[in-house]
Amino acid sequence: MVDLAAAPGAPIRALHLGAGALTLARYIQATRPGSEQYAVELERELLDFVLHKLPMPDGTTLTTHIGDARDALAELDAEVTFDVVILDIFSGPEAPAHIACKEFYEEAAARLGPDGVLIVNVGDEPALTLVRSQVTALREAMPDVAAVAETGMFEGRYPGNIILVGTRKRWAPEWTVELLARGPHPAAVLTGMDLDRIAG
Repeated sequence: MVDLAAAPGAPIRALHLGAGALTLARYIQATRPGSEQYAVELERELLDFVLHKLPMPDGTTLTTHIGDARDALAELDAEVTFDVVILDIFSGPEAPAHIACKEFYEEAAARLGPDGVLIVNVGDEPALTLVRSQVTALREAMPDVAAVAETGMFEGRYPGNIILVGTRKRWAPEWTVELLARGPHPAAVLTGMDLDRIAG
């Protein structure tokens, strides 16, 4: 989805809420040199360990912040907007209530530029309880929403991850074509009425 967020190779401004091992930040630097990135991580020890053991590539512009994702979002300069905001903190049904809600998504959406996208990685169990609630919350906060995953995830066959994408404009059909071509295989992209079947 990050590949489709702007012209190929063009620098972007990205906000990572949940930094992890900074894998996606490294990908953005490799594919979009000159990008300006911000990363928020709750666990100081994790971020320190990652940056010590695997420093970011030379030339990376990355500002890190230790703290809660929602608090950090509110503390950012109000004039700064992003091409992509990536939320990667959900790992099961017991998600933080103050983040897994419409109000948080509204706050995140307000930080996007006109063509910006909000990308949410939702780890869930086969019942898809968290996914369903987050589809509903994101739909209430943004003009359009899509869900992307390996096909079996939508059938509730096993635990795994579904990527939700909120857009400030109508979902572009060509994005569906591109995402299906890139994999995983077999994959599915649900939008509009097709997304209703997993909505809460």
